[in-house]
Amino acid sequence: MTARQSSDPKRRLAPPGRLGPLGRQALAAAVVYIGSALHKRHPGDYGFHPPVNPRTWTSLCDGKRVILKAEAAELLRQGVLDGLFSDFPDNGVPKYVWSVDADREVYEAKIDSNGYHGYRLEEEDDFRPLILKEWAKRCSPR
Repeated sequence: MTARQSSDPKRRLAPPGRLGPLGRQALAAAVVYIGSALHKRHPGDYGFHPPVNPRTWTSLCDGKRVILKAEAAELLRQGVLDGLFSDFPDNGVPKYVWSVDADREVYEAKIDSNGYHGYRLEEEDDFRPLILKEWAKRCSPR
């Protein structure tokens, strides 16, 4: 697997003040996590058909441990509440949302036509240290 680069201008963190607390709460209530069988080794409770179909060149959300759908949805919600999302047009949603779990693993959620799916950022990913740094600045550790 090769490290993904962050040359995509949409894969940039929005400034810390992009949304205030009420705006982040509204956005967190609006985002929907659906998952993707392309980023799963274990089907968990997602109900995918076929159960899993991981691409060999992509990061897996469950590469280190199984992540059930409720936890993945909570990581997405918490990332929004923490302000760890890409910029987006008014009345829209961000293309990317990042979150850090209790073990300091970094996850990236990306939207497609149905909702968000997520995956763990591998150690080689050049965006991982930036997210950890911003998470430490913007969020109180959980």
